[in-house]
Amino acid sequence: MRSLQIIALATLSLSLGISGAPASESESTLVKRADPVGIDVSNWQGTLNWATIKSQGVQFAYIKATEGTTYIDPYFDHNYVGATNNGIIRGAYHFAHPGSSSGATQANYFLAHGGGWSGDGITLPGAVDLEGDCSGLTHAQMVTWIKDFSNTYHSKTTRYPVIYTTTSWWSSCTGNSASFGTTNPLWIAHWASSIGTLPAGWSFTTFWQYADSGPHPGDQDKFNGDAAGLKRMALG
Repeated sequence: MRSLQIIALATLSLSLGISGAPASESESTLVKRADPVGIDVSNWQGTLNWATIKSQGVQFAYIKATEGTTYIDPYFDHNYVGATNNGIIRGAYHFAHPGSSSGATQANYFLAHGGGWSGDGITLPGAVDLEGDCSGLTHAQMVTWIKDFSNTYHSKTTRYPVIYTTTSWWSSCTGNSASFGTTNPLWIAHWASSIGTLPAGWSFTTFWQYADSGPHPGDQDKFNGDAAGLKRMALG
């Protein structure tokens, strides 16, 4: 997520539906390698050429849909359709403003503007982007806000949203809560050569944003597993 510039797969849980297994012959169109490469993009990248992105080996993408309850990314539709038409497994993300409205309100806004999920094998569960300041909330209030967002999203889609955050934000704003490790996939942002320490409650991360720039547009990501596991996550 660009706003950060401004301020083993066998261990993956079956409950998240992404346990590792060899790719089948029916998945021969997917590149067979560990840690499939992905990107996350927003209005910062504008209109993208998804055929080129696909040809460069990108297998998944998260695309910004909404922010708070007042912003819809103007490039979301183009980029979401472009990724879809080029066979890239994709999902949407919501940039949270926990101090401005309830988690349920923002989850519903996200769902109404592209953040939904369906078990079609190409749609990743929506992600909630938690970064920046703590919006004036206490640790307990922030945990409640995240649960409100998460439970609302789950009630409408049967999937828990992916939580995107940094270890430092999670510690500062939730008191390093361990409340979400058994329900929500983790997407850790750590721009380094290794993942580093994870927030409490998670023993592994599902996605790793390892750089804010690189050979592909937007932020650079990896999926913790193989192509078959990535597809299973989309299938739910």
